Amino acid sequence: MKVLVVEDEPIIAFDLENLVLDNGFEIAGLARTQAEALALAPKADIALVDVQLADGPTGPAIARTLIDQYGIEVIFMTGNPEMVAGFTGKVCVVPKPQSLGKIEGALVMALSNLQKRRQARAS
Repeated sequence: MKVLVVEDEPIIAFDLENLVLDNGFEIAGLARTQAEALALAPKADIALVDVQLADGPTGPAIARTLIDQYGIEVIFMTGNPEMVAGFTGKVCVVPKPQSLGKIEGALVMALSNLQKRRQARAS
């Protein structure tokens, strides 16, 4: 499974990349903007998405496209969880400053969701 990290803070993106790799996932890419995220979307199964990015509060719009057009499982990571509280289709919201344990748990939930969807399609 490949994870897209959509985060504009380099230190946070680096920590997330290491967490993803340490948990047996691959990296689909790192994106700082909506354009970068959507360019990498075809490579991803799961996405870790911040709300506020280098090009503004584009995280929700990115997530909607990732879910609707690519079937990607989206995990929000944000200091503003209220901005995505009613967002439909997300796996969950991990408030910043994020706990690595919560992100690991969210990755496991996203993987489970993907496996269930793929099994349902195969049936």
